[in-house]
Amino acid sequence: MLRFAFSSNAFKKVDVFEAARQIASVGYAGMEVMADVPHAYPPDFSADQRRRLVGLLRELGLAVSNVNAFTLFARGDTYHPSWIEHDPEARRVRVDHTIAAVELAAEIGAPSVSIQPGGPLIGTGLTRDQASRRLADGIEAVLPTATRCGITLAIEPEPGLLLQSISEYLEFKTRFFGQETRLAMNCDLGHLFCVGDDPATVIRRYGDQIAHIHLEDIGRNHVHQHLPLGEGAMDIPGILNALTEAQYAGWVTVELYPYVSTPTEVARRAMGYLQTIQSNP
Repeated sequence: MLRFAFSSNAFKKVDVFEAARQIASVGYAGMEVMADVPHAYPPDFSADQRRRLVGLLRELGLAVSNVNAFTLFARGDTYHPSWIEHDPEARRVRVDHTIAAVELAAEIGAPSVSIQPGGPLIGTGLTRDQASRRLADGIEAVLPTATRCGITLAIEPEPGLLLQSISEYLEFKTRFFGQETRLAMNCDLGHLFCVGDDPATVIRRYGDQIAHIHLEDIGRNHVHQHLPLGEGAMDIPGILNALTEAQYAGWVTVELYPYVSTPTEVARRAMGYLQTIQSNP
């Protein structure tokens, strides 16, 4: 049976505690925690707040599906500082943020931390090889903490960034990290659809590389704009069938961050859509 969560990054108008209450009220089994403002940015998320969140999640019967460390609004924006900045100090900010997110994940019971796949390459003047090496160096600095904490780092390919597709992720992983078990993929199925990868095929062929899944819908134009489930062109029923056939045992987190004005309504609609599909296979 697939396990569905909803990402807190749609609930930016409330704190992480209210986000948890709203997500639980809709009926999700899990919540992805945003390791950034205004939710759980590690330097500002105190020990007392962490204990409070753990207690609230237990009270609500809500698990943590993943800690999302992709964005860094507290220090920059969606992508910056990235893993591939020219300024070594900026790269260090990204590394330190990811280490702190890994430690947060261990404290609140998340199995994985999703991370940016290198940042935007266009405009940097870097070759793909140079950028890949910077990304690998940064991840190498985080892996000891991930190993110590028992957390999987999950690279999230995204259109327009260094690693966009399943082939680019696999090439990077094989080249720099081989069989490293603490490094896998945050498989955002909408992102893969945008760049021409077939989500169901990726699930069936590369399930051993998937630590966590993000699910949203995408339009027929393949533009990277997260849409509510069932309102785009993705074959969501086929994707769920592929996950079931592949015996995927991880979390499927619905990620609809653009809908900050109506997050509970969108989360409820997504849950209703998923329930309808599962009841009518």
